[in-house]
Amino acid sequence: MAFKLIWLPDALRAAGLKLAVVDGWESRGRGEMGEVTGVICHHTAGARTGNMPSLKTLVHGRSGGKPLPGPLAQLGLGRDGTYYVIAAGRCNHAGEGVWQGNRLGNSCFIGIEAENTGFSDDLPWPPVQLDAYHRGVAAILRRLGRDQSFCAGHKEYALPKGRKPDPSLDMDLFRSQVKAILDGSAPPPTLIPAQEPPGAGSTAGRPTLRRGVSGRLVEEVQRKVGSGVDGVFGPRTEAAVRMFQRARGLVPDGIVGPKTWRALDLA
Repeated sequence: MAFKLIWLPDALRAAGLKLAVVDGWESRGRGEMGEVTGVICHHTAGARTGNMPSLKTLVHGRSGGKPLPGPLAQLGLGRDGTYYVIAAGRCNHAGEGVWQGNRLGNSCFIGIEAENTGFSDDLPWPPVQLDAYHRGVAAILRRLGRDQSFCAGHKEYALPKGRKPDPSLDMDLFRSQVKAILDGSAPPPTLIPAQEPPGAGSTAGRPTLRRGVSGRLVEEVQRKVGSGVDGVFGPRTEAAVRMFQRARGLVPDGIVGPKTWRALDLA
């Protein structure tokens, strides 16, 4: 059975954001949500390296000293600005607290866990990740018919005060950026062209490739970046593309657009 937040991917895609859905997300949750009123922002306090190393924990929960069953958030946000859609139902992300008079954090707030250690070794946040954070929250609030005041940091929601430190962001500044997106005063996102400019003789440029596509051009990319060659642009190919981009000073978003095609040609 699919839970009520089945609209999440469409809302994020409409904002031009990059998505990776986790198998089974539609029916994953601790139960159904109540009346959804806003968003609680978190950071993972996970590993320093990797794009979304906390994903498995967010899906399945954590064990150890303070075990907590998963899912731990509806959305994970990788360092490259990718939203991982984890669950459409209620998640264990909020705990005791209050925001806008609402104390039912898990039932009434969507949780976003952004990959960051929370320490000075992980500052500043990657611009591509922070921009996606602002735009993703704005997209959700627009869908809910709410303004930026219905976005809280976990550290602001949690009781008693000081119980939680996340996220390691100035939330007043964060909400001002969300407001600018909601009221249309923020610059539009920089979108990756759908294909390269036409080549000599007006031949069509190669299309932009991303997770989920397949074919001969994917095989070409896989050979260049050193991933397994099967013609399917999956998570391993995406990770290899990100490594290739990072090594060449490109935005490591795992998408093969015109700039990455040019770098691949020179490799």
